[in-house]
Amino acid sequence: MEPTIQTAIDDIQSADADRRYHAFILLQRITDVPVDWAYEVWDVLLALTKDKNNHIRAIATQLLCNLAKSDPKNRMVADFDTVMAVTRDKMFVTARHTLQALWKVAAVGGKQRPLVLGRLKDWYGACVSHKNCSLIRYDIIVSLRALYDALKQDAAVRKLALDLIETEPDLKYRKKYAGVWGKTD
Repeated sequence: MEPTIQTAIDDIQSADADRRYHAFILLQRITDVPVDWAYEVWDVLLALTKDKNNHIRAIATQLLCNLAKSDPKNRMVADFDTVMAVTRDKMFVTARHTLQALWKVAAVGGKQRPLVLGRLKDWYGACVSHKNCSLIRYDIIVSLRALYDALKQDAAVRKLALDLIETEPDLKYRKKYAGVWGKTD
C-alpha cells in the first residue's frame, strides 16, 4: 500500500474534521475503481464502524461499501451485518450516509446483491416504528435507484423498489418515493 493511502487511512481517524474530510474524499475517489490493497485496510475500517465519533463511523461504512468491488474473497458477505448495523446508528445522519452507500455492495453481484436487497426490503418494512421512517424509506428507494442506474436498468431492482413504494400507506410519501424513479425506461 502506498504511503498516501496509509496517511489517508490515518487521517480519517483524525480529530481534525477538515483533515478527516479531505482524506475521505481522496479515499472515495481512489476506491471508485477496484484496488489491490482493500484487505490491508479492511479490518481497520470494520473496527471504525464502531468508533465513538459518528463521522468516523459514516466514513468507515461508506469506504467499505466502495471497497466491495475490491473484495474477491467476498468478505463483505460475512461482514455485512456490521455495515448494516450502522443503518440503525444513534446519529441519524450516519445511518443515512450508510443507507445511501449500500447499493455499491449490491452492484458487485454474486451473493452480495440478494443479501443487500433482502436487508433493504426488511428494513423498509421494519422501520415503521422509527421516528425517521419516511427518511429511511426514502434513502432505501434512493439506494435502489442508484443500483438500478449502475446496473443499466435491472428490472428486478426496479420491481423491488416499485413494490416497496406501493406498500407506503401515506400517499404524500408514496408520491415522493415514486418521484425518485420518475421515468425509468
